[in-house]
Amino acid sequence: MKQIKILGTGCASCTSTMQLVQDVAKSKGVEVDIEKIEELRDIMVFGVMSTPAVVIEGKVVHAGGIPSRSQVEAWF
Repeated sequence: MKQIKILGTGCASCTSTMQLVQDVAKSKGVEVDIEKIEELRDIMVFGVMSTPAVVIEGKVVHAGGIPSRSQVEAWF
């Protein structure tokens, strides 16, 4: 099971990113544990200055905007 964190303060782009990651994981048959991080101080721990951001297994793989579906597919 992949540990995924979606970093963002609750904006529409953050919600869209989380939904996209869930949809792609489901279509690929990958089990994921998704955690939404909304507190700014918790987001800053990852060194992210632009959200939404995606962290997989502790590594920031995307920051600043909604990733493309092809990008998300490549993560799985």
